[in-house]
Amino acid sequence: MGHVENAQHDYDLIVLGAGPVGENVADYATKGGVRVAIVESELVGGECSYWACMPSKALLRSGHAVRAARRLPGARQAVTGAIDSAAVLERRTEFTSGWKDEGQVAWLDSAGIDLIRGHGRLAGPGRVQVAERSYSAGAVALATGSVPVLPDIAGLAEARPWGTREATSADHIPRRLIVIGGGVAGTELAFAYSSLGARVTLLSRRALFHREEPFVGELLAAALVGEGVEVRIGAAPVRVDRDADGLVTVVLDDGDELTAEELLVATGRRPNTDDLGLDTVGLGPQLKVDDTMLVDGTDWLYAVGDVNGRALLTHQGKYQARAAGEAIAARLTGAPSSVERWGRQVATADHVAVPQVVFSDPEVASVGLTEARAREAGRNVRAVEYDLAQVAGASLHADGYTGRAKLVIDQDRQVIIGATFVGQDVADLLHSATVAIVGEVTIDRLWHAVPAYPTISEVWLRLLETYGRSS
Repeated sequence: MGHVENAQHDYDLIVLGAGPVGENVADYATKGGVRVAIVESELVGGECSYWACMPSKALLRSGHAVRAARRLPGARQAVTGAIDSAAVLERRTEFTSGWKDEGQVAWLDSAGIDLIRGHGRLAGPGRVQVAERSYSAGAVALATGSVPVLPDIAGLAEARPWGTREATSADHIPRRLIVIGGGVAGTELAFAYSSLGARVTLLSRRALFHREEPFVGELLAAALVGEGVEVRIGAAPVRVDRDADGLVTVVLDDGDELTAEELLVATGRRPNTDDLGLDTVGLGPQLKVDDTMLVDGTDWLYAVGDVNGRALLTHQGKYQARAAGEAIAARLTGAPSSVERWGRQVATADHVAVPQVVFSDPEVASVGLTEARAREAGRNVRAVEYDLAQVAGASLHADGYTGRAKLVIDQDRQVIIGATFVGQDVADLLHSATVAIVGEVTIDRLWHAVPAYPTISEVWLRLLETYGRSS
Protein backbone atom coordinates (compact mmCIF):
# COMPACT_ATOMS: atom_id res chain seq x y z
CA MET A 1 0.00 0.00 0.00
CA GLY A 2 3.05 2.17 -0.08
CA HIS A 3 4.94 4.55 2.12
CA VAL A 4 5.30 8.28 1.51
CA GLU A 5 8.95 9.27 1.60
CA ASN A 6 9.99 12.45 3.37
CA ALA A 7 10.45 14.89 0.54
CA GLN A 8 9.32 18.28 -0.64
CA HIS A 9 5.60 17.96 -1.33
CA ASP A 10 3.10 20.30 -2.93
CA TYR A 11 1.13 20.12 0.33
CA ASP A 12 1.50 18.47 3.71
CA LEU A 13 -2.11 17.25 3.50
CA ILE A 14 -4.59 16.94 0.66
CA VAL A 15 -8.24 16.35 1.55
CA LEU A 16 -10.59 14.87 -1.02
CA GLY A 17 -14.09 16.21 -0.45
CA ALA A 18 -15.04 19.68 0.84
CA GLY A 19 -18.17 18.82 2.76
CA PRO A 20 -18.38 19.52 6.49
CA VAL A 21 -16.16 16.54 7.27
CA GLY A 22 -13.46 17.49 4.81
CA GLU A 23 -13.61 21.12 5.91
CA ASN A 24 -13.06 20.10 9.53
CA VAL A 25 -10.14 17.81 8.73
CA ALA A 26 -8.53 20.62 6.75
CA ASP A 27 -9.26 23.26 9.40
CA TYR A 28 -7.92 21.29 12.36
CA ALA A 29 -4.83 20.19 10.44
CA THR A 30 -4.17 23.78 9.34
CA LYS A 31 -4.44 24.94 12.95
CA GLY A 32 -1.80 22.32 13.73
CA GLY A 33 0.66 24.07 11.44
CA VAL A 34 0.49 22.11 8.18
CA ARG A 35 -0.14 23.23 4.60
CA VAL A 36 -3.48 21.92 3.37
CA ALA A 37 -5.37 21.76 0.08
CA ILE A 38 -8.93 20.51 -0.31
CA VAL A 39 -10.29 19.06 -3.55
CA GLU A 40 -13.96 19.41 -4.50
CA SER A 41 -15.79 18.57 -7.73
CA GLU A 42 -19.16 20.04 -6.71
CA LEU A 43 -20.09 22.69 -4.12
CA VAL A 44 -17.88 23.52 -1.16
CA GLY A 45 -20.01 22.63 1.85
CA GLY A 46 -21.09 19.26 0.51
CA GLU A 47 -24.25 17.20 0.73
CA CYS A 48 -25.33 18.39 4.18
CA SER A 49 -25.34 22.07 3.28
CA TYR A 50 -27.15 21.87 -0.04
CA TRP A 51 -29.11 18.62 -0.34
CA ALA A 52 -29.51 17.01 3.08
CA CYS A 53 -29.33 18.30 6.66
CA MET A 54 -30.07 21.99 6.18
CA PRO A 55 -32.64 22.06 3.37
CA SER A 56 -34.55 19.04 4.68
CA LYS A 57 -34.93 20.60 8.12
CA ALA A 58 -36.03 23.87 6.53
CA LEU A 59 -38.74 21.95 4.68
CA LEU A 60 -39.87 20.34 7.96
CA ARG A 61 -39.81 23.32 10.29
CA SER A 62 -42.95 25.18 9.18
CA GLY A 63 -45.12 22.08 9.49
CA HIS A 64 -43.75 21.43 12.98
CA ALA A 65 -44.55 25.00 14.02
CA VAL A 66 -48.14 24.82 12.76
CA ARG A 67 -48.80 21.46 14.41
CA ALA A 68 -47.31 22.75 17.67
CA ALA A 69 -49.66 25.75 17.58
CA ARG A 70 -52.66 23.55 16.89
CA ARG A 71 -51.93 21.57 20.06
CA LEU A 72 -52.49 24.64 22.23
CA PRO A 73 -55.89 26.31 22.90
CA GLY A 74 -55.67 29.95 21.92
CA ALA A 75 -52.82 29.39 19.52
CA ARG A 76 -54.96 26.84 17.68
CA GLN A 77 -57.54 29.51 16.89
CA ALA A 78 -54.85 31.73 15.41
CA VAL A 79 -53.96 29.14 12.76
CA THR A 80 -56.52 29.99 10.12
CA GLY A 81 -54.93 28.96 6.84
CA ALA A 82 -52.74 26.40 5.11
CA ILE A 83 -48.98 26.49 4.98
CA ASP A 84 -47.62 28.70 2.19
CA SER A 85 -45.52 26.08 0.40
CA ALA A 86 -43.90 28.65 -1.89
CA ALA A 87 -42.66 30.59 1.13
CA VAL A 88 -41.29 27.39 2.67
CA LEU A 89 -39.43 26.53 -0.53
CA GLU A 90 -38.03 30.07 -0.66
CA ARG A 91 -36.78 29.80 2.93
CA ARG A 92 -35.28 26.41 2.11
CA THR A 93 -33.41 27.95 -0.80
CA GLU A 94 -32.06 30.70 1.45
CA PHE A 95 -30.49 28.06 3.68
CA THR A 96 -28.66 26.62 0.66
CA SER A 97 -27.49 30.09 -0.44
CA GLY A 98 -29.25 29.37 -3.71
CA TRP A 99 -26.94 26.36 -4.24
CA LYS A 100 -23.96 28.67 -4.50
CA ASP A 101 -20.83 28.19 -2.43
CA GLU A 102 -19.11 31.59 -2.49
CA GLY A 103 -19.53 31.97 1.27
CA GLN A 104 -17.90 28.66 2.07
CA VAL A 105 -15.14 29.26 -0.47
CA ALA A 106 -14.43 32.54 1.29
CA TRP A 107 -14.22 30.69 4.59
CA LEU A 108 -11.62 28.29 3.17
CA ASP A 109 -9.57 31.26 2.04
CA SER A 110 -9.83 32.92 5.47
CA ALA A 111 -8.70 29.66 7.11
CA GLY A 112 -5.62 29.44 4.88
CA ILE A 113 -6.81 26.31 3.03
CA ASP A 114 -6.22 26.08 -0.73
CA LEU A 115 -9.16 24.95 -2.88
CA ILE A 116 -8.58 22.76 -5.92
CA ARG A 117 -11.65 22.41 -8.14
CA GLY A 118 -12.20 19.08 -9.86
CA HIS A 119 -12.44 15.35 -9.23
CA GLY A 120 -9.55 14.03 -7.18
CA ARG A 121 -8.35 10.44 -7.14
CA LEU A 122 -5.32 8.67 -5.77
CA ALA A 123 -2.45 8.09 -8.19
CA GLY A 124 -0.12 6.23 -5.84
CA PRO A 125 1.06 6.71 -2.25
CA GLY A 126 0.79 10.38 -1.33
CA ARG A 127 -0.23 11.37 -4.84
CA VAL A 128 -3.54 12.89 -5.98
CA GLN A 129 -4.56 13.40 -9.59
CA VAL A 130 -6.98 16.24 -10.46
CA ALA A 131 -7.64 16.48 -14.19
CA GLU A 132 -4.21 16.73 -15.85
CA ARG A 133 -2.38 17.84 -12.70
CA SER A 134 -0.73 15.57 -10.16
CA TYR A 135 -0.13 16.74 -6.59
CA SER A 136 2.03 15.21 -3.87
CA ALA A 137 1.42 15.27 -0.13
CA GLY A 138 2.70 13.78 3.09
CA ALA A 139 -0.83 12.63 3.91
CA VAL A 140 -4.15 12.29 2.10
CA ALA A 141 -7.57 12.27 3.75
CA LEU A 142 -10.61 10.86 2.00
CA ALA A 143 -13.79 12.69 3.00
CA THR A 144 -15.97 11.84 0.03
CA GLY A 145 -19.10 11.01 2.01
CA SER A 146 -21.76 8.55 0.91
CA VAL A 147 -24.09 8.00 -2.03
CA PRO A 148 -27.67 6.71 -2.24
CA VAL A 149 -28.41 3.03 -2.72
CA LEU A 150 -30.98 2.32 -5.43
CA PRO A 151 -32.85 -0.95 -4.79
CA ASP A 152 -33.10 -3.58 -7.52
CA ILE A 153 -36.67 -2.98 -8.69
CA ALA A 154 -37.67 -3.50 -12.32
CA GLY A 155 -38.00 -0.20 -14.17
CA LEU A 156 -36.95 1.93 -11.19
CA ALA A 157 -33.89 3.58 -12.68
CA GLU A 158 -35.68 4.24 -15.99
CA ALA A 159 -38.55 5.92 -14.12
CA ARG A 160 -36.21 8.73 -13.01
CA PRO A 161 -37.18 8.69 -9.32
CA TRP A 162 -36.28 11.43 -6.92
CA GLY A 163 -33.48 10.79 -4.50
CA THR A 164 -33.02 12.93 -1.42
CA ARG A 165 -31.18 15.51 -3.55
CA GLU A 166 -34.17 16.04 -5.80
CA ALA A 167 -36.61 16.04 -2.88
CA THR A 168 -34.71 18.69 -0.93
CA SER A 169 -34.10 20.93 -3.95
CA ALA A 170 -37.51 20.61 -5.63
CA ASP A 171 -39.14 23.78 -6.97
CA HIS A 172 -42.70 22.50 -6.56
CA ILE A 173 -44.84 20.26 -4.37
CA PRO A 174 -46.29 17.30 -6.28
CA ARG A 175 -49.99 16.54 -5.79
CA ARG A 176 -49.10 12.96 -4.88
CA LEU A 177 -45.80 11.51 -3.68
CA ILE A 178 -44.83 7.88 -3.11
CA VAL A 179 -41.90 7.31 -0.76
CA ILE A 180 -39.97 4.03 -0.79
CA GLY A 181 -38.06 3.65 2.47
CA GLY A 182 -39.04 3.86 6.11
CA GLY A 183 -35.79 5.16 7.55
CA VAL A 184 -34.69 8.64 8.56
CA ALA A 185 -34.80 10.37 5.17
CA GLY A 186 -37.99 8.69 3.99
CA THR A 187 -39.85 9.43 7.21
CA GLU A 188 -38.68 13.04 7.50
CA LEU A 189 -39.53 13.85 3.89
CA ALA A 190 -42.92 12.14 4.18
CA PHE A 191 -43.72 14.50 7.06
CA ALA A 192 -42.35 17.49 5.14
CA TYR A 193 -44.19 16.92 1.89
CA SER A 194 -47.44 16.01 3.62
CA SER A 195 -47.34 19.28 5.57
CA LEU A 196 -46.74 21.14 2.31
CA GLY A 197 -49.86 19.73 0.68
CA ALA A 198 -48.85 16.50 -1.04
CA ARG A 199 -50.79 13.27 -0.60
CA VAL A 200 -48.03 10.95 0.58
CA THR A 201 -47.83 7.16 0.60
CA LEU A 202 -44.91 5.63 2.50
CA LEU A 203 -43.80 2.09 1.63
CA SER A 204 -41.55 0.15 4.02
CA ARG A 205 -40.67 -3.53 3.81
CA ARG A 206 -40.24 -3.71 7.57
CA ALA A 207 -41.46 -1.82 10.60
CA LEU A 208 -40.28 1.79 10.66
CA PHE A 209 -36.95 2.13 12.44
CA HIS A 210 -36.85 -1.58 13.19
CA ARG A 211 -33.32 -1.31 14.61
CA GLU A 212 -34.43 1.17 17.27
CA GLU A 213 -36.51 0.55 20.38
CA PRO A 214 -39.87 -0.98 19.34
CA PHE A 215 -41.95 2.03 20.44
CA VAL A 216 -40.08 4.32 18.04
CA GLY A 217 -41.58 2.87 14.88
CA GLU A 218 -44.99 2.42 16.49
CA LEU A 219 -45.24 6.07 17.55
CA LEU A 220 -43.93 7.39 14.23
CA ALA A 221 -46.29 5.23 12.16
CA ALA A 222 -49.24 6.48 14.21
CA ALA A 223 -48.09 10.10 13.81
CA LEU A 224 -47.68 9.74 10.04
CA VAL A 225 -51.18 8.32 9.73
CA GLY A 226 -52.47 11.18 11.87
CA GLU A 227 -50.80 13.59 9.46
CA GLY A 228 -52.68 11.98 6.56
CA VAL A 229 -49.83 9.84 5.24
CA GLU A 230 -50.78 6.36 4.03
CA VAL A 231 -48.27 4.00 5.66
CA ARG A 232 -47.87 0.54 4.15
CA ILE A 233 -45.67 -1.72 6.26
CA GLY A 234 -44.52 -4.89 4.53
CA ALA A 235 -45.15 -3.44 1.07
CA ALA A 236 -42.63 -4.65 -1.51
CA PRO A 237 -42.47 -2.82 -4.86
CA VAL A 238 -41.74 -5.14 -7.79
CA ARG A 239 -42.01 -2.77 -10.72
CA VAL A 240 -42.00 0.97 -11.43
CA ASP A 241 -43.06 2.77 -14.62
CA ARG A 242 -43.33 6.43 -15.64
CA ASP A 243 -45.73 7.18 -18.48
CA ALA A 244 -45.58 9.81 -21.20
CA ASP A 245 -47.46 12.27 -19.01
CA GLY A 246 -44.90 11.90 -16.22
CA LEU A 247 -47.07 9.88 -13.84
CA VAL A 248 -45.31 7.16 -11.88
CA THR A 249 -46.92 3.78 -11.21
CA VAL A 250 -45.56 1.45 -8.55
CA VAL A 251 -46.67 -2.17 -8.64
CA LEU A 252 -46.53 -4.02 -5.31
CA ASP A 253 -45.92 -7.71 -4.74
CA ASP A 254 -49.58 -8.22 -3.85
CA GLY A 255 -50.63 -6.85 -7.24
CA ASP A 256 -51.78 -3.48 -5.94
CA GLU A 257 -50.82 -0.43 -8.00
CA LEU A 258 -50.10 3.10 -6.75
CA THR A 259 -49.86 6.19 -8.94
CA ALA A 260 -48.29 9.56 -8.17
CA GLU A 261 -46.68 12.56 -9.80
CA GLU A 262 -43.35 11.79 -8.13
CA LEU A 263 -41.55 8.87 -6.50
CA LEU A 264 -38.89 9.35 -3.81
CA VAL A 265 -36.45 6.53 -3.13
CA ALA A 266 -34.81 6.78 0.30
CA THR A 267 -33.53 3.27 0.98
CA GLY A 268 -30.16 4.01 2.50
CA ARG A 269 -26.66 5.12 1.59
CA ARG A 270 -23.23 3.52 1.18
CA PRO A 271 -19.69 4.89 1.51
CA ASN A 272 -18.62 6.76 -1.62
CA THR A 273 -15.42 5.00 -2.61
CA ASP A 274 -16.10 5.00 -6.35
CA ASP A 275 -13.35 6.21 -8.67
CA LEU A 276 -10.98 7.22 -5.89
CA GLY A 277 -8.01 5.31 -7.30
CA LEU A 278 -7.88 2.97 -4.30
CA ASP A 279 -6.58 0.21 -6.57
CA THR A 280 -3.43 2.27 -7.24
CA VAL A 281 -2.43 1.79 -3.60
CA GLY A 282 -3.60 -1.80 -3.23
CA LEU A 283 -6.90 -1.09 -1.46
CA GLY A 284 -10.46 -2.21 -2.10
CA PRO A 285 -13.69 -0.25 -1.62
CA GLN A 286 -14.16 -1.17 2.06
CA LEU A 287 -11.85 0.92 4.18
CA LYS A 288 -10.98 -0.06 7.73
CA VAL A 289 -9.57 2.67 9.96
CA ASP A 290 -8.22 3.06 13.47
CA ASP A 291 -9.56 5.68 15.85
CA THR A 292 -7.40 8.41 14.31
CA MET A 293 -9.03 7.49 10.97
CA LEU A 294 -5.73 6.13 9.58
CA VAL A 295 -6.48 3.44 6.98
CA ASP A 296 -5.17 0.03 7.99
CA GLY A 297 -1.93 -0.91 6.26
CA THR A 298 -0.90 2.67 5.47
CA ASP A 299 0.96 5.42 7.29
CA TRP A 300 -0.34 8.28 5.10
CA LEU A 301 -3.96 7.63 4.07
CA TYR A 302 -6.98 8.58 6.20
CA ALA A 303 -10.70 7.97 5.64
CA VAL A 304 -13.02 10.23 7.58
CA GLY A 305 -16.81 10.45 7.90
CA ASP A 306 -19.31 8.44 5.86
CA VAL A 307 -16.61 7.06 3.56
CA ASN A 308 -15.27 4.82 6.34
CA GLY A 309 -18.71 3.41 7.12
CA ARG A 310 -18.43 3.79 10.90
CA ALA A 311 -21.32 6.19 11.46
CA LEU A 312 -23.07 7.82 8.50
CA LEU A 313 -23.99 11.03 10.32
CA THR A 314 -22.68 14.52 9.65
CA HIS A 315 -22.03 15.43 13.28
CA GLN A 316 -20.20 12.16 13.94
CA GLY A 317 -18.12 12.64 10.81
CA LYS A 318 -17.16 16.12 11.98
CA TYR A 319 -16.17 14.64 15.34
CA GLN A 320 -13.95 12.13 13.54
CA ALA A 321 -12.56 14.98 11.44
CA ARG A 322 -11.50 17.03 14.46
CA ALA A 323 -9.61 14.04 15.82
CA ALA A 324 -8.08 13.12 12.47
CA GLY A 325 -7.04 16.67 11.63
CA GLU A 326 -5.13 17.00 14.89
CA ALA A 327 -3.63 13.51 14.57
CA ILE A 328 -2.43 14.21 11.03
CA ALA A 329 -0.87 17.53 12.03
CA ALA A 330 0.87 15.97 15.03
CA ARG A 331 2.34 13.17 12.94
CA LEU A 332 3.50 15.48 10.17
CA THR A 333 5.07 18.05 12.48
CA GLY A 334 6.35 15.73 15.18
CA ALA A 335 4.12 17.31 17.84
CA PRO A 336 3.06 15.24 20.88
CA SER A 337 0.37 12.69 20.17
CA SER A 338 -2.80 12.09 22.16
CA VAL A 339 -4.14 8.77 20.90
CA GLU A 340 -5.01 7.05 24.16
CA ARG A 341 -8.68 6.16 24.75
CA TRP A 342 -10.63 9.45 24.94
CA GLY A 343 -7.53 11.36 23.80
CA ARG A 344 -7.99 14.47 21.66
CA GLN A 345 -6.76 12.74 18.47
CA VAL A 346 -9.06 9.70 18.56
CA ALA A 347 -12.77 9.17 17.95
CA THR A 348 -13.45 6.93 20.94
CA ALA A 349 -17.13 7.93 21.13
CA ASP A 350 -17.80 6.13 17.83
CA HIS A 351 -17.85 2.91 19.84
CA VAL A 352 -20.13 3.95 22.71
CA ALA A 353 -22.12 7.14 22.05
CA VAL A 354 -23.30 8.04 18.55
CA PRO A 355 -26.25 10.46 18.91
CA GLN A 356 -28.93 10.66 16.26
CA VAL A 357 -32.07 12.76 15.86
CA VAL A 358 -34.95 12.13 13.47
CA PHE A 359 -36.65 15.49 12.87
CA SER A 360 -40.08 13.94 12.53
CA ASP A 361 -43.08 14.94 14.64
CA PRO A 362 -42.72 13.46 17.22
CA GLU A 363 -38.96 13.73 17.14
CA VAL A 364 -36.79 10.70 17.83
CA ALA A 365 -33.53 11.19 19.74
CA SER A 366 -31.27 8.27 20.58
CA VAL A 367 -27.70 7.52 21.63
CA GLY A 368 -25.78 4.42 22.59
CA LEU A 369 -27.21 0.91 22.60
CA THR A 370 -30.79 -0.24 22.42
CA GLU A 371 -31.80 -2.85 24.96
CA ALA A 372 -31.80 -5.55 22.27
CA ARG A 373 -28.31 -4.70 21.00
CA ALA A 374 -26.96 -4.52 24.53
CA ARG A 375 -28.30 -7.99 25.32
CA GLU A 376 -26.98 -9.35 22.01
CA ALA A 377 -23.56 -8.05 23.05
CA GLY A 378 -23.81 -10.03 26.30
CA ARG A 379 -24.17 -6.98 28.54
CA ASN A 380 -25.88 -7.34 31.91
CA VAL A 381 -28.48 -4.61 31.55
CA ARG A 382 -31.77 -3.38 32.92
CA ALA A 383 -34.03 -1.05 30.95
CA VAL A 384 -36.54 1.44 32.31
CA GLU A 385 -39.22 3.37 30.41
CA TYR A 386 -41.48 6.29 31.18
CA ASP A 387 -44.49 7.86 29.49
CA LEU A 388 -43.51 11.44 28.64
CA ALA A 389 -47.15 12.49 28.75
CA GLN A 390 -46.99 12.06 32.53
CA VAL A 391 -44.26 14.69 32.90
CA ALA A 392 -45.59 18.12 33.94
CA GLY A 393 -43.39 20.00 31.49
CA ALA A 394 -44.66 17.88 28.60
CA SER A 395 -48.31 18.43 29.51
CA LEU A 396 -47.67 22.19 29.49
CA HIS A 397 -45.80 21.93 26.21
CA ALA A 398 -48.75 20.53 24.28
CA ASP A 399 -52.24 19.23 24.93
CA GLY A 400 -52.38 15.50 24.27
CA TYR A 401 -48.59 15.22 24.38
CA THR A 402 -47.48 11.78 23.20
CA GLY A 403 -44.03 10.38 23.82
CA ARG A 404 -41.83 7.88 25.58
CA ALA A 405 -38.36 7.72 27.11
CA LYS A 406 -36.11 4.75 27.82
CA LEU A 407 -32.74 4.22 29.46
CA VAL A 408 -30.55 1.13 29.15
CA ILE A 409 -28.38 0.71 32.24
CA ASP A 410 -25.29 -1.44 32.66
CA GLN A 411 -26.00 -3.25 35.92
CA ASP A 412 -22.37 -4.13 36.59
CA ARG A 413 -21.00 -0.60 36.21
CA GLN A 414 -24.21 1.27 37.14
CA VAL A 415 -23.95 3.61 34.16
CA ILE A 416 -26.23 4.43 31.25
CA ILE A 417 -25.20 2.84 27.95
CA GLY A 418 -28.27 3.75 25.87
CA ALA A 419 -31.09 6.28 25.79
CA THR A 420 -34.06 6.86 23.50
CA PHE A 421 -36.60 9.68 23.57
CA VAL A 422 -39.67 10.09 21.35
CA GLY A 423 -41.88 13.16 21.59
CA GLN A 424 -42.42 16.72 20.47
CA ASP A 425 -39.19 18.73 20.79
CA VAL A 426 -37.18 16.00 22.54
CA ALA A 427 -34.08 16.55 20.41
CA ASP A 428 -32.63 18.87 23.03
CA LEU A 429 -32.90 16.16 25.68
CA LEU A 430 -30.34 14.09 23.83
CA HIS A 431 -27.12 15.86 24.68
CA SER A 432 -27.58 15.28 28.41
CA ALA A 433 -27.82 11.55 27.68
CA THR A 434 -24.73 11.71 25.47
CA VAL A 435 -22.79 13.47 28.23
CA ALA A 436 -23.93 10.87 30.77
CA ILE A 437 -22.75 8.00 28.57
CA VAL A 438 -19.44 9.56 27.49
CA GLY A 439 -18.72 10.72 31.04
CA GLU A 440 -19.73 7.33 32.49
CA VAL A 441 -21.76 9.15 35.14
CA THR A 442 -23.03 6.64 37.67
CA ILE A 443 -26.71 6.30 38.53
CA ASP A 444 -26.01 7.38 42.11
CA ARG A 445 -24.41 10.60 40.85
CA LEU A 446 -27.23 11.27 38.39
CA TRP A 447 -29.65 11.59 41.30
CA HIS A 448 -27.79 14.83 42.11
CA ALA A 449 -28.41 16.29 38.64
CA VAL A 450 -31.67 18.09 39.41
CA PRO A 451 -33.95 18.84 36.42
CA ALA A 452 -35.65 22.24 36.40
CA TYR A 453 -39.40 22.23 36.99
CA PRO A 454 -41.60 22.26 34.98
CA THR A 455 -39.56 21.08 31.99
CA ILE A 456 -39.66 17.96 29.86
CA SER A 457 -36.19 17.20 31.26
CA GLU A 458 -37.90 16.10 34.46
CA VAL A 459 -38.32 12.76 32.71
CA TRP A 460 -34.75 12.08 33.89
CA LEU A 461 -35.95 12.09 37.49
CA ARG A 462 -38.93 9.91 36.64
CA LEU A 463 -36.67 7.38 34.92
CA LEU A 464 -34.35 7.29 37.94
CA GLU A 465 -37.35 6.78 40.25
CA THR A 466 -38.51 3.94 38.02
CA TYR A 467 -35.06 2.37 38.25
CA GLY A 468 -34.88 2.88 42.01
CA ARG A 469 -32.15 3.77 44.49
CA SER A 470 -29.21 1.43 44.97
CA SER A 471 -29.37 -0.49 48.24
